[in-house]
Amino acid sequence: MKNLVVDDDPLSRRLVETAVARLGHEVAAAEDGEAAWRCFDHDKPEVLITDLVMPGVDGLELCRRVRADPRADYTYLILVTALGSRQDVVRGMEAGADDYLVKPVDLFGLQARLIAAQRVTDLHAELARHRAQLAHLARHDPLTGLANRRSLEEDLEVLHARSQRYGRAYALAMCDIDRFKAYNDTHGHQAGDQALRAVAATIAGELRLGDGIYRYGGEEFLLVLPEQTLDSARVAVERVRRAVEQLAIGQPTAGPGGTLTVSAGIAAFGPGEATTVEQLLEQADAALYRAKSAGRNRIVAADR
Repeated sequence: MKNLVVDDDPLSRRLVETAVARLGHEVAAAEDGEAAWRCFDHDKPEVLITDLVMPGVDGLELCRRVRADPRADYTYLILVTALGSRQDVVRGMEAGADDYLVKPVDLFGLQARLIAAQRVTDLHAELARHRAQLAHLARHDPLTGLANRRSLEEDLEVLHARSQRYGRAYALAMCDIDRFKAYNDTHGHQAGDQALRAVAATIAGELRLGDGIYRYGGEEFLLVLPEQTLDSARVAVERVRRAVEQLAIGQPTAGPGGTLTVSAGIAAFGPGEATTVEQLLEQADAALYRAKSAGRNRIVAADR
């Protein structure tokens, strides 16, 4: 584990630093609370062993700062005091410390605390991984790995507000896999899932770095294209349409030699317009309906 030892007394600091190193841990040292805070902000140690009484930023204030830092992973805080009174221990715990040691620090007591520190920091790291996984699942479709409707709503709200404020354009493209129900009925849901993943990956591979793709529902995908007009979006979505067609996923219901294809409807927001996100989505959906009615495997732009 990475440890940071803080003490304004050089001899005490060196003794603890040496003991931590002897126990096989990585260790750095700071001569006071202010220096320790700079080190903590830069190195993010797993364990902080700090003296209680120091000039300026003392051990209590250092504990409070660490606990209030939202950027840091969990740091195990050990407060070291020469006083050893119950009141000092309670004050330290209230400030955020996990444990305490009394000077002079003995090797056995330090080793016991570091074993506990390893267990606690490992547990917090595991909890952080689970929270990150849950946050990812909340915003992504488990089948295709694409961002989902919830993520789309949040991202579109930000993009639309930014576009209104700075007078920027963007476009939306509602894409739908043609005759997908028939494909599922013919080949089965497992093959349908594989086809969905293949189409999603192909579409994503054709987009620019700043573009977005979301699973809108079923076999529908929504593309978000910042800085695009209707005309430039049509070019980008046509590239997507061709790429999906070139996958050559067989679709018998499309006729001999037929392949799985997509249709798309495009709508765009321009500088100075009062169009809402909901209206843009409706326009893109209506354009998609016209693309389907006109024979599928094509792109239609919304009426302006």
